[in-house]
Amino acid sequence: MPQVTEHGGGVWSLRVPIPDNPLGHTLVHVLDTDRGPVLVDTGWDDPASWSELTGGLDALGLDVSEVHGVVITHHHPDHHGLSGKVREESGAWIAMHAADTAVVRRTRESEPGTWLDYLARKLATAGAPEDHLAPLRAARASGRMRTLPGLHSALPDREIVPGELLDLAGRRLRAIWTPGHTPGHVCLHLEEEHPSRLPGHGRLFSGDHLLPGISPHIGLYEDPDDLTETDPLGDYLDSLERIGRLGVAEVLPAHQHAFTDAAGRVRELLDHHEERLTGLLGLLATPLTPWQLAERMEWNRPWDQIPYGSRNIAVSEAEAHLRRLVKLGRAEAVPGTEPVEYVAV
Repeated sequence: MPQVTEHGGGVWSLRVPIPDNPLGHTLVHVLDTDRGPVLVDTGWDDPASWSELTGGLDALGLDVSEVHGVVITHHHPDHHGLSGKVREESGAWIAMHAADTAVVRRTRESEPGTWLDYLARKLATAGAPEDHLAPLRAARASGRMRTLPGLHSALPDREIVPGELLDLAGRRLRAIWTPGHTPGHVCLHLEEEHPSRLPGHGRLFSGDHLLPGISPHIGLYEDPDDLTETDPLGDYLDSLERIGRLGVAEVLPAHQHAFTDAAGRVRELLDHHEERLTGLLGLLATPLTPWQLAERMEWNRPWDQIPYGSRNIAVSEAEAHLRRLVKLGRAEAVPGTEPVEYVAV
């Protein structure tokens, strides 16, 4: 896949690498407007990623100083990481949904150890063994949190309002709120005829919400100060159905490659999650903690080969599926268990 891909109609994608990540790269989209280029996402904050982003712009005859605005699909560092540097070089505005802006603000304002304390408590509640919790406590004592991504992400200066057109001169780009992967994830519907006249209604910048060959991670919305029992998987499934009804001609995702038949891909993902929920009910014939459930779930490799940090993500995904099953009345907590165990009903 080339580093720069032209999609027609004043839209290009740039491959921006993600360091040490199997996804490989983020597809940063460049949208031509009457006031100058606008970026959809920016990529990971890393010197090599910055070099690829600016090199891709240069291949289009653009300098980063010409960027007029940055639209962020969600706050994760492989999407929002370079936004601040782009703004420093160009004066561009940065737009994000309010729910994800709140995550950025909370992360910037929190003492770094707060996150480790919260994560250790959450994992202990989920049934993580002591040997998994020990490195978190050691990291807390050493102060290593200051080196992790996302602690100094740029604060957006514009809000993406769901249902409204973004203020892009000469373009019709409408925001669609698609929570699930993050609480403020948005897809962006380019309500213009497809340049190749493919059947359907415009194109969709789908971020991580709708990808051609990957089901995005759906874990818990992390907020140490919020005790609300959210339902991220339910949010994601509802958002998928909303996207499926748009009838877009083409999807321009933030990973992998552009594709058509969004409605077909939505159906595949809905079926995948229903099958997974059904499979988890079989596992929950015996009461299990979220950690024990994660150990037994099917991942892309055996549990004992999953890296430490990825296990934390896997447990969060197991908890999101448990919350969905409980909300549907298909599983329940076992009274008196600590850590809490869940069982199918």
